[in-house]
Amino acid sequence: MDDEQSVGTGRKRRQPPPLDDAALRDLALAYAARFATTRARLLRYLARKLKERGWAGEQPANPEALADRLATLGYVDDAAFAVMKGRAMAARGLGRRRVNEALAAAGVAPDDRGEDPDEQTALAVAVAFARRKRLGPFARVATDDPASRQKALAAMLRAGHSMGAARTVLAARSAWDAEALISEFADGPDQTS
Repeated sequence: MDDEQSVGTGRKRRQPPPLDDAALRDLALAYAARFATTRARLLRYLARKLKERGWAGEQPANPEALADRLATLGYVDDAAFAVMKGRAMAARGLGRRRVNEALAAAGVAPDDRGEDPDEQTALAVAVAFARRKRLGPFARVATDDPASRQKALAAMLRAGHSMGAARTVLAARSAWDAEALISEFADGPDQTS
């Protein structure tokens, strides 16, 4: 029963053969084709496959060289992954700190994570989060209860927003006022004299 595994139904399943250079390359290409990934994630995947299946190649396995080759060919691009992931998370209303944590977990180097958003963009993302989660001025029932305000502030901070952006959004008296913060910020300070 060395090359077979027991499956929950009682049937036996054959263990796949150990990997060699061609099989490892094919696995890496299939993974990069199926998933937007980083070099670090690809290396973790290949290490897991090597541990599961073993190695039968003539030379020692070199997943680092394979990952470098895929990066050179453009199949794996940490900077592009960071842009895509950052935009997707911002669209969900998550702040820059939370985005940076996710990118760090994915193995993206700080230089590839992109620039921090300007204040207007950070405020727009914070408003989007408050709207989505119905916090502060977007709450179904308006309240001045300090406990609920503290809870909303904590949710905004956990979502990666700065203290300033979170307080600014939560201080808005209505959804209209919160939305106006974004356009007001974009127009700049009041120029009337």
